[in-house]
Amino acid sequence: MSLLEGILLVAAGAFAGFVNSIAGGGSLLIMPLLIFMGLPSAEANGTNRVAIFIQNIFSVAGYRSKGIYVFPFAIYLAIPAIIGAIIGSNIAVDISDQIFNRILAIVMLVVMAISIFRPPIKINPEELLSKGKIWTSVVVFFFLGIYGGFIQAGIGFLVIATLTSIHGFNMAKTNSIKVFVILCYTAAAVTVFYIEGKIQWEYGLVLAAGNSVGAWVGSRWSVGKSDRLIRLILLVMVVALSIKLWFF
Repeated sequence: MSLLEGILLVAAGAFAGFVNSIAGGGSLLIMPLLIFMGLPSAEANGTNRVAIFIQNIFSVAGYRSKGIYVFPFAIYLAIPAIIGAIIGSNIAVDISDQIFNRILAIVMLVVMAISIFRPPIKINPEELLSKGKIWTSVVVFFFLGIYGGFIQAGIGFLVIATLTSIHGFNMAKTNSIKVFVILCYTAAAVTVFYIEGKIQWEYGLVLAAGNSVGAWVGSRWSVGKSDRLIRLILLVMVVALSIKLWFF
């Protein structure tokens, strides 16, 4: 890795870590960057997980330092997500570069379209944690785990949509649950990619340094901010990613 590549990875990682901790979409930037740097698609996928894992340790710590956590509910969602991620990551390591790149391109366009055209997030006036809604989320998070284990890109938007629409959590609690669940299932995904030899540790750890700084700053900064402000940042992030996808 050249010095320029290292600086670029740290800078991109810091940006991705920040937006991942308050919304999502950072992997839509990092995955194409790693592929552009010459990593095979499966290795880019696995290497990104190292940064995602370490980033979310800092995100979880950042939210907890502000007193924002939702337990044991977050654990209920993490367990099916871990099972799903093992399935998804095993699919990812066996797929060809050409097919994976085509899937990544389609996913990026679909996530962009959903992010632009979906209706605004509506927060219920009270949190909804009935047994039926909890089981609904358990099932949904199993499938989110498969998706996250396979490709990761855009998972934050899907988790936010699930938690706000089903349970009515505000954005701070939603994001605290999101980063905890992603931390847990990413540990499983990293294990699968490591066993299959699909991680470039030098790239992953340098990227993780940037992600961690961005995640710590973003998670602490977002607490206490209004839901409207955080949703505005989410919208700006989506628009920026959309411009990148369409024109670059």
